[in-house]
Amino acid sequence: MPSRDPITADEVEAVHKDERFDMRFPEYLGFWKRSVPGLEEQPRFDLYDEPHWKRKQQILNDHPEIADLYGYDTNTVWITLTTVCVQMGLAYLFGRVLTDWNWTMALVAYTVGGSFSTQIGIIFHEFTHNLCAATTLQNRWVGNVANIPLLVPLAQSFRRYHLEHHTYQGVYGYDPDLPLEWELRLIGNDPIKKFLWLIIYGVMYIGRGLAQQKQLSRWELYNWAWSIACDVVIYKFCGLRGVIYLVISVLLGFGLHPGAAHFIQEHYTFRDGQETYSYYGSGNIFWLNIGYHNEHHDFPLVPWTKLPEIKRIAPEYYDDLAYHTSWCAVLYMFITSSLLAPQSRVVRTLDAHRYARKNLKVPTNEQIKEIGSAKSDFVARMKKAADMAMEKARARRIASVN
Repeated sequence: MPSRDPITADEVEAVHKDERFDMRFPEYLGFWKRSVPGLEEQPRFDLYDEPHWKRKQQILNDHPEIADLYGYDTNTVWITLTTVCVQMGLAYLFGRVLTDWNWTMALVAYTVGGSFSTQIGIIFHEFTHNLCAATTLQNRWVGNVANIPLLVPLAQSFRRYHLEHHTYQGVYGYDPDLPLEWELRLIGNDPIKKFLWLIIYGVMYIGRGLAQQKQLSRWELYNWAWSIACDVVIYKFCGLRGVIYLVISVLLGFGLHPGAAHFIQEHYTFRDGQETYSYYGSGNIFWLNIGYHNEHHDFPLVPWTKLPEIKRIAPEYYDDLAYHTSWCAVLYMFITSSLLAPQSRVVRTLDAHRYARKNLKVPTNEQIKEIGSAKSDFVARMKKAADMAMEKARARRIASVN
């Protein structure tokens, strides 16, 4: 990931030596300033652990009733079956019936097939957290069934790597959601390159998992066998054109498509100190509330149908966070803004993540009252340090140009 000397465990401990509690409370927003393309070339480094595990503890201290929302929703199973049937029906229609409707097939593949393909990705998200059915085995098979129209065996690999993303959010070398170093160098801040990068973003997402070079798990091998068998059946009944329709649906759906914009919305830094963003727009109706991303990371055991309830119960923890209302605007901003690029992420070392998680505790409400006055001074010092770091980066950039 970032081409700089790694921060050692001793350096991390020296930074936090005077802290007993995590002073990011109660919102757990960072003290860092976002990475600025042109001024810097790498993501922003943070010396704390990912924020959501502690946010959850803090929120539950005030709203323990949120734990009652944990569980699963079998409605997702019926949505899965409907989605698969629609895509298989369209594959047969264009493969065996409308065999010369090429432009219509392409248009439907983007609008309908692309939308359903990205919805399948969100179903993967639900089964990964065991939110579709009562047992892990049942959830895994919901994922396998949902995988059918995608042709490529993705469900079980997504589960594996997405759970690592939750555990190691922003930890480079461990979080498969982070762009690879060559992506940062190649794409830079060029609008055309960013546009092309978004078109193949689905392929890049898979590539980041492959880059970790992990041996396939037993369930990933099952997924391969299942997908190959399903692909043979699809080819037999829908023909080559039917397969082509499904391929186009996947490539367009996970590319420059409103339903795929959540990949940028979720963790690209649009504001200093905030590394996760929600989307509160009409797209949540079809795409299973995937926009409620802060709520999901705070409470990954809550199914999609109940995520809005978290925000309703604890508005003081969400209303002041930056959020998006348009996925199309997210894509437009990312492509055209000189302040956004693949480097617009926050990263942390494994040592920083582990030290802050183990040693910087979540304060109780009583302890917050005791240390509240000291927090303002601490925050002022941290923000001053962040400003100084930005000035040093600007000076280094000017010196390198001259």
